[in-house]
Amino acid sequence: MNAVASPETLAWQRLCARQDLVRGSGIVALLDGQQVAVFQTPDGAVHALENRDPRSGANVIGRGLIGQAGDVLYVAAPLYKQRFGLADGVCLDDPTQRLRTWRVRVQGDVVEIA
Repeated sequence: MNAVASPETLAWQRLCARQDLVRGSGIVALLDGQQVAVFQTPDGAVHALENRDPRSGANVIGRGLIGQAGDVLYVAAPLYKQRFGLADGVCLDDPTQRLRTWRVRVQGDVVEIA
């Protein structure tokens, strides 16, 4: 059985300012040289996914559109329109494709990821 790290034991890093987020849309931030697509859903939840589209190889996920299929919130990749779950990064259209995800929290005016 794998133990799940609690938010208190994770190593949190500053990613961006809360004011950088755009509700209902995405932005791209740089973390240790890697592009991270950060989305704030219409209800205010924040998700962080890899910005590199696995199908095209382009760094475009942060420009994707947020949508919903049933109970799953997703981002649609701008080039080939494949849909990736915001919570887990799994492609709804091709489960063999996946984006890396990070845990996210908002602490005051700062967005942090672990």
